[in-house]
Amino acid sequence: MNRKLLSSLPVQLLLAGIAAWCFTALLPSDSAFTDSALYSLIVLAKTTYIGLLKMVVGLVVMLSLLQGITSIGSTVKLKALGMKTVVFYFMTSLLAISLALGVSLSLPEWPALIEPSSVVVQPGVELISEASSSAGSIATKLFSMALVNPVDALANTNLLAIVVFSLMLGMALLATLPREHAVFEVISGFNTAVNYVVSGIIRLAPLAVFAIVVEFTLNSGDALFGQLALFALLVFVLTAIHGGIVLPLIAKLMTGIRLGQLFKALSAPMAMAFATSSSSATLPLSMQVAEEELGVSQSTSSMVLPLGAIMNMDGTALFEGVAAIFLAQLYGIDLGTSGLVMIFIMAMVSSIGAPGMPSGSMSGMQLVLLAAGIPLEAIAILLIIERPLDTFRTAVNVEGDLIAALVVDKWQEGKATV
Repeated sequence: MNRKLLSSLPVQLLLAGIAAWCFTALLPSDSAFTDSALYSLIVLAKTTYIGLLKMVVGLVVMLSLLQGITSIGSTVKLKALGMKTVVFYFMTSLLAISLALGVSLSLPEWPALIEPSSVVVQPGVELISEASSSAGSIATKLFSMALVNPVDALANTNLLAIVVFSLMLGMALLATLPREHAVFEVISGFNTAVNYVVSGIIRLAPLAVFAIVVEFTLNSGDALFGQLALFALLVFVLTAIHGGIVLPLIAKLMTGIRLGQLFKALSAPMAMAFATSSSSATLPLSMQVAEEELGVSQSTSSMVLPLGAIMNMDGTALFEGVAAIFLAQLYGIDLGTSGLVMIFIMAMVSSIGAPGMPSGSMSGMQLVLLAAGIPLEAIAILLIIERPLDTFRTAVNVEGDLIAALVVDKWQEGKATV
């Protein structure tokens, strides 16, 4: 029994995190450990694991989408699956941002303590221009990200462009080739081979989690426990409500799945997302869990999950809504109805296409600030605690993707309760 328990990936990840925390806690406070060769090896372990995932994640997305699309069998079924996926993602994002704004506005206002001139942006932080907040600029940015050379997209892990190209190519193959064409067998073969490589990489996850937790603990210091502690607590609680109550309740009502079974299946991908702060890096594991533990069909998981990695960011939308209210009140800015509407819209829009990597939502946060008339330099305040909070919201983003795959798969079978 103990051997079976220890072979469980979630348990291994938990033990790795605890071991890392104990390791750093035993170091003396004035330790020069960060300058040692052992620390360099620990960082190398993290860099190697993330590098391996980055190396394959583009191919995983492209091949899984191509196989998922071509296995659907017809463009009519493909259109139905795509519409259901988008509707579900829009619904959960709407719930997340509504929860964020509703609770934030019902609480006592934060005191207006900060003068805009007193905020200094950290070196190396690039602020976007005010012109970038217009609808045209946002659309231009999304299209410029999506419509690029597919080889360049794979080289730079541009998931939005990879998804767009894969959708176009998959639909073209589905529309022009006979169902038993050899191309479909080649795609399936490559997909199987890449998934085999991914399974080998995932076995290294506990070592990577140990390295990530050690590095983060040594470098985070006490920033989280300063003047932003209450704000961080609010974001954490709301994120926990959305991830621990709202999303599981949706899964229960729409699919009838037992919550114990759901949380057991979600534990490993969420733990990995928490450790890496990257929904893209967690994608291969998410696809494996969806098919093997949640019983989601390959055609659904290979379509829904890659799309979720670029457009379903419930945790990000929630964070941006709470942060915008917090900063506006901190600066003494009266948002009014129009300001709240802009925050609502921009938090929804900017979360779509946000890079699935650590702190990838910060450019979207700047758009929210500009739209609400909040000084752009306020981003420097969020950067103090953004990294710790990013871990929680990424875990919820991944949870939302997996629940979406489960619900949409049931919709496809006609068994979901709507």
